[in-house]
Amino acid sequence: MTSAPAGTVYVVDDDPAIREAIAVLARSVHLPAREFDSALAFLEAYTPAGPACLVTDVCLPGMDGLELQQALAERDPGLPVIVVSGHGDIAMAVEMMRRGALDFIEKPFRNHVLLARIREALERDAERWRRQRAEAGAALRLARLTPRETEVAHHLARGESNKQVARAFALSPRTVEAHRASILRKLEVRSVAGLATLLLAAGAGAAAAPAPEPCSSTESPP
Repeated sequence: MTSAPAGTVYVVDDDPAIREAIAVLARSVHLPAREFDSALAFLEAYTPAGPACLVTDVCLPGMDGLELQQALAERDPGLPVIVVSGHGDIAMAVEMMRRGALDFIEKPFRNHVLLARIREALERDAERWRRQRAEAGAALRLARLTPRETEVAHHLARGESNKQVARAFALSPRTVEAHRASILRKLEVRSVAGLATLLLAAGAGAAAAPAPEPCSSTESPP
């Protein structure tokens, strides 16, 4: 058996036997599992803090699975949800799938099937957290730039030459070269290719470059 990905499995089911069975299954592959007997109890305790997935029943006391999914959409819309439903609840489970649930498994479930879905959910959420960390780190580095450097960086990342950028901003090529050197130094990248990668990681693709503003050709280099 392959090792399980890192992450926490949250189990919401008002049937203690089902709830415990899912939690024991997760712990059997060394995954931490937290159990809740209602959607409200889960929402009161849950704080996004790392890769995780939710395994939930459809029919729950007080707040059903659909309402839980809607509440999560406001708090942590990326959390993968696996629906475990009885035969009579399939229509609602399908609706939860339509609204973004990863999968639904009919009770009684097979352990290996549910465990495979849990692995998939945690791997997907781990990738989401990696992407979010990369975006946050890139955004912090980009915040080191001045507004003009940010504009020039977008144009450079689109593959424009120093002369093209100079014309766009009515600058001298030497001034653009000075901006370019400052941008690479502040962002700790060695090339324009690295700059483009950083912009993409920050969710600020070069295609979204702001339009150049009128400026004096006598602008001084940074």
